[in-house]
Amino acid sequence: MDTKIGAVDACKPACSDLCGAASNGAASAIQSAVTSTVVNASDATLGRHLARRLVQIGVTDVFTVPGDFNLTLLDHLIAEPGLTNIGCCNELNAGYAADGYARSRGVGACVVTFTVGGLSVLNAIAGAYSESLPVICIVGGPNSNDYGTNRILHHTIGLPDFSQELRCFQTVTCYQAVVNNLEDAHEQIDTAISTALKESKPAYISVSCNLAGLPHPTFSREPVPFSLNPKLSNRMGLEAAVEAAAEFLNKAVKPVLVSGPKLRVAKACEAFVELADASGYALSVMPSGKGLVPEDHPHFIGTYWGAVSTSFCAEIVESADAYLFAGPIFNDYSSVGYSLLLKKEKAIIVQPERVVIGNGPEFGCILMKDFFRALAKRIKPNTASYDNYRRIFVPEGHPLKSQPKEPLRVNILFQHIQNMLSSESAVIAETGDSWFNCQKLKLPRGCGYEFQMQYGSIGWSVGATLGYAQAVPEKRVIACIGDGSFQVTAQDVSTMIRSGQRTIIFLINNGGYTIEVEIHDGPYNVIKNWNYTGLVDAIHNGEGKCWTVKVRCEEELIEAIETATGEKKDCLCFIEVIVHKDDTSKELLEWGSRVSAANSRPPNPQ
Repeated sequence: MDTKIGAVDACKPACSDLCGAASNGAASAIQSAVTSTVVNASDATLGRHLARRLVQIGVTDVFTVPGDFNLTLLDHLIAEPGLTNIGCCNELNAGYAADGYARSRGVGACVVTFTVGGLSVLNAIAGAYSESLPVICIVGGPNSNDYGTNRILHHTIGLPDFSQELRCFQTVTCYQAVVNNLEDAHEQIDTAISTALKESKPAYISVSCNLAGLPHPTFSREPVPFSLNPKLSNRMGLEAAVEAAAEFLNKAVKPVLVSGPKLRVAKACEAFVELADASGYALSVMPSGKGLVPEDHPHFIGTYWGAVSTSFCAEIVESADAYLFAGPIFNDYSSVGYSLLLKKEKAIIVQPERVVIGNGPEFGCILMKDFFRALAKRIKPNTASYDNYRRIFVPEGHPLKSQPKEPLRVNILFQHIQNMLSSESAVIAETGDSWFNCQKLKLPRGCGYEFQMQYGSIGWSVGATLGYAQAVPEKRVIACIGDGSFQVTAQDVSTMIRSGQRTIIFLINNGGYTIEVEIHDGPYNVIKNWNYTGLVDAIHNGEGKCWTVKVRCEEELIEAIETATGEKKDCLCFIEVIVHKDDTSKELLEWGSRVSAANSRPPNPQ
């Protein structure tokens, strides 16, 4: 009997099977019948039930930080054969790791302790919420007998009110379950998890510390399957939307397609590629959508990011007489300080369940993937925008050749990183100049790519790299991290080493918060320089596989990459790259000045 429930579908980066973290979607698998079987008494506890539920949705690794309120719960979680405990150095990184894990597996989970742990992980959960990632955040809560009393507990703010943590999570999770009795624990847990999968948002589960080890009849048998009603398009609305969109696009002279980040949550990557194949339009991606469509598609023209777009991409998109945006997020960062040269009347905006055509009409209750597949059958092929791109396209020049032992330049570094990429690799780009340099990488089919653009929390990449690499050990993760960001979350390199991961980290040391410098400079953007390789060596401490090196010129970089991909291919490799503090991408210089202008707009007159 197979009781495993597949993880929620997630768009895989730039590969032939673009959608689906599991071959069977969560909805269909969860609805499948499960024959009841007796569970051993020792396995019929609340903690073991929660562990089984995590395994059933595809979570085989849980990122944890122990605290006195969750210790018994952790005992029962790690007793589950299908679940591996990944102990993290702090709660923030545990949350970031669950975020990175969910990007690959479709769902992730972390476990922390009450309030001091919950409020520490809160920032990571907010980031997962902004990126539409189902992360199950589990908190070991107070003893059930303390609820409703006037007692003051440790790990609180000194008031007999245990709801502070819950109230904080209410704005960044789609469901909150406080399990402080056994009678409805089964229903609470199932509702929280199924809501997270259905909404593709984090959920919060608090489990009283004295309940995790207790059995209950509802845990003694294989549980009833989750109930997730599949979302369906309104058929009449779908037909009307497709007819209106086809008419809008078929009369255009040079229409284009632009993919956005919500393709992932809509599970519409494959359907979007079907539309691209059928239409023949020039195909581009928004920066936060990079990795969700194959960049080796014959009509792919690069990243549309306004003034900092891939060369010749913005000119094609902004001169089009019709553009279809698939799951976009237009914020101040993605719009380069609100400077995109787009017109609403020329745009079709397709969101996961809504289609807006020009200044109207608007259609609701329409699933994005259904819309794209139906539209692909009605669209007339038109290669005008791509043909125009080919006419004006001039290949980018190569960076200036380095002189022997010349200080290493960032554009040289990324030229070599480009050559490292394959279907067996994945790129994690930290907030900062790595956004812009990694954006210019051409991803081979199957190469993963992740960054956190909507929330933009510096330090995210260390935990996310840990989680992503744990989720897909067959891929070698290449993480590009600035020194300022690394100082926020460096500790969990320790967990990468302990978990036997073989990530390659490029620590780009330019002496400060370079992205902030380009928005608004000041003495606060200068940080204390660390001996980063020395730090990682100290963390390594002779236990596990880890190799570090410091490079200052191209010759040393080439040698380091050869070692990391050859002799040290099974190690975590930490390559500290020393570059000049003013060595930034030209895109960051342009983007920073425009974002600065947007941030410094004077108040509107009253």
